[in-house]
Parts: sequence; C-alpha cells; structure tokens
Amino acid sequence: MDAFTFSITTTLFDEDYSPSESSRITTNFANLARGEHRRQNLRNALTMINRRFNDLAHWDNPTRDRYAVELDIVSVQLEFTAEGTDQQFPLLEVLDTQIVDRRTGIRHRGIVGNNFSSYVRDFDFSVLLPAAGGGAGKPVVPQDFGVLHGKLFQHFLDSAAYREHFPKQPVICISVSTSKTYHRTGNHHPVLGVEYQQEEFSLTDEYFAKMGLQVRYFMPSGAVAPLAFYFRGDLLNDYSNLQLISTVSTMETFQKIYRPEIYNANSAAADVYRPSLEAQDYSRTQVDYDRVERSQLAVQQGKYTQEHFIEPHKDVLEQWAAGYPARVA
Repeated sequence: MDAFTFSITTTLFDEDYSPSESSRITTNFANLARGEHRRQNLRNALTMINRRFNDLAHWDNPTRDRYAVELDIVSVQLEFTAEGTDQQFPLLEVLDTQIVDRRTGIRHRGIVGNNFSSYVRDFDFSVLLPAAGGGAGKPVVPQDFGVLHGKLFQHFLDSAAYREHFPKQPVICISVSTSKTYHRTGNHHPVLGVEYQQEEFSLTDEYFAKMGLQVRYFMPSGAVAPLAFYFRGDLLNDYSNLQLISTVSTMETFQKIYRPEIYNANSAAADVYRPSLEAQDYSRTQVDYDRVERSQLAVQQGKYTQEHFIEPHKDVLEQWAAGYPARVA
C-alpha cells in the first residue's frame, strides 16, 4: 500500500472568495481577500487579469473583451497512516485557470499551477534555512534542503488523484530573483515574449529543480520584467497559446500587485537586467497588499508545519523519502 495518498478540493476564486481555514494565510490570493477592501481588491485583480488576457489574445478580438479567465484554487491534502491513526496535512495550493470565450460560449482548459503555496516550503525557507546560519544574502544551505518537499510534490504529480483531475503537467510562474542578473537573448516566443537567461540558478530555482521542474525566463509583450516559468516537459510546445496566456495574465497581474517595484516599473528591463525591490520608479496598483505581514506570517506557518507535520511524523517521512527515487530537473 502507498504510504501517502492525496485528496483534492477546489474553491472558486472570485470577488466573493474567502480563504478556508486550511489555506495558508500568506498565500498571495488569500492576502487579497482580507481587510476592509477585500471585495474591491478581488474585483480589481480579476479585472486586471481579464484585460491583460485580452491584450495578449488580440487576434479576432477587436474590442479586447472576447475572453474571461476563471480561477479555481486547488487545495491538496496529504493523507497517510502513522502510529495507527489516519493523518492529514494541507500539502499545497495552486491555481487552475479556465478560459471562457464569450463570443462562442466555448470553455477552454487553462493551465494548473500558476501560483504555488506550500506549508512545507515555509518550513524549509523560514525555519530550516535560518537555523543553518550564514550571513545576510549568503545562507548556509543544508544538504537535505528541499528534498522531502520535492519528493512529496513529485509524488503528487505522479498520483492517480492528479491524473484524474488534470490532463497536463503544471506550470508555476513567479518573480525572477533579485539576487541574480538576467541577460536578454535573441529567442522570441509569440506569447511568452523574449527569453532571458542567467549565469547561475538562484536558491529558488534549485528548490524547484528538486521538485522536478525546469526553469526558463520570458518577458511577454507589453511587460516590463521577465517572469520565471517552472515546468515539466516542453514549455513552448505542450500548451496552446490561450493556455500560456492564461498563466501570463494571471501571474503578471499578481506580480504587479505583490512586487510593483519590478513588474509595475515605469521602464522595461534592459538587455542586462538585475531586478530590485529598492527601485523607486514604479506605479502602485489599486489593490491593497500587506507584504510585511506576509513575511512575518511565513515564519509562523513554518513553525506550525514543524510542530504539526515534520516532528510528529519524522520517522515515517524519513523512511518514505529514503525509498523514493531522487529526481532533479
């Protein structure tokens, strides 16, 4: 019998969305759904996503309002047996996109992944990594850093639960690293835009590699900074143009809200680009987002994971991980 199984639930992300009790409160979309202006936050964010989608899907779309993007929050529970008692733990949350063609009424499957949220990742970055020591910007990385998380993630992708819900592999899209320099190349994709490359991977890139995901960096048309795309397989050929646009429009919008210094800058990235959160020449969106609170809560949630998952089930997790084949992208 498999030591771990998975259950999946979905929640519609719209202007009426409220985070569930099991959602990480630092999850980006959950952060928007809190406070006095929660409904306006959500409405503004969804409007930004739809406008950006129609901007990129401009063919046969003269009024730029043909398409609408619908988002589902996909919550994954890890289920296992330890010490004779059934156990559950909220493993991760991602977003799944659906594309509605308002002209034809046809609905298109988008891409699952997009945003990535994980309690175990909070533990790795906010508890395990600081405990290992090192100076600012130069952490000492433990040898087993991200190994358990990476294997659990890959096990989920290979599970029956994933295959039953999603026909294609996920694509996760996040900000580029402020610790690295990116160089513009001559490669250009009709949707993803111009490709950037860097000389060495960031700690986040290496962490996603342990999850079995490769990375490429693209700056779409009309964007001002490249995005990092993490994927299995062939990013440029495994997905349709509309599917790729759904990820770009969703995650570029979130990054404009979360990191306006980079993604809502008033000038585009140069051929040699070093992103910085210290930049001052940028515009703010009409969406409230508490970045300071988010960083503080990440530590709390990392400690919660340590107390309720890592330590109580240490032996079971170590035994399982030791027998699971190591795969790194």
